[in-house]
Amino acid sequence: MSLWLQVVWVAAAVNIVLLLGLSYVWGRNYSRFRSKHTLGLAAFGVVLLAENALALYLFYFHADLSAWIAAQAPIAHLAMGGLRLLELVAIAFLTWVTWD
Repeated sequence: MSLWLQVVWVAAAVNIVLLLGLSYVWGRNYSRFRSKHTLGLAAFGVVLLAENALALYLFYFHADLSAWIAAQAPIAHLAMGGLRLLELVAIAFLTWVTWD
């Protein structure tokens, strides 16, 4: 098992935790202000949360797909890990901006 594949799992799990918090804050703000902007942020958070939850399930919990992904070339793990890390940086920045 590749280190980069583990990075994918950890990054997806951290993304889920951050997106749960962001979706809560953005949903609460929408219920208070009823603006399109806060609705868009809440919808964005929920969709990205669903994407990360599905990715974590497919990469880690699904028996067939996780074995198939683990058997792929290390360059594929590097690519997936790099993309997940970039996504994590972006979500962490959004979290910092939201809670500042």
